[in-house]
Amino acid sequence: MDNRQVMGSWLSGPRATAEEMGVDFGYRGKGLGLPERGPGSIAPLGRRFGALFVDWGLCLLIAYGLFAAGDQQAAGNWALGIFLVLSLLTVGTVGFTPGKRAFGLRVVSQDGGRLGFGRAAVRGLLLALAIPALIWDRDGRGLHDRLGHAVQVRI
Repeated sequence: MDNRQVMGSWLSGPRATAEEMGVDFGYRGKGLGLPERGPGSIAPLGRRFGALFVDWGLCLLIAYGLFAAGDQQAAGNWALGIFLVLSLLTVGTVGFTPGKRAFGLRVVSQDGGRLGFGRAAVRGLLLALAIPALIWDRDGRGLHDRLGHAVQVRI
């Protein structure tokens, strides 16, 4: 086998290599039974990051206003706690945070129902650790969503 061909497939990533071998992954969410486009399809990465930044900004604003008017380090710590509470209460009840609602997203159970408090707590704690959120599967779900049996979809 030519070394350039091996290097090219390695640089192209596992998806390109699998497609060259005839494996069809389809679109993101196909394995979960979700539509390819429109409401109920997998939420795009840009919208998910936008919603996260809105939620984090809101939590920082609350922390600065309520707890640590002069101490930025303490405000950052309080903001993380506020973020966890916000995530648990909103995702566990209505399925979205204020940022997700602004970007037209909802967190649902993998089987399509409401997520519930237990799974929302697992998901929120893992999201606060940040590392699980940076590891994705081929459907675009972070490790925090996989372990919480959740999926972020478009409304």
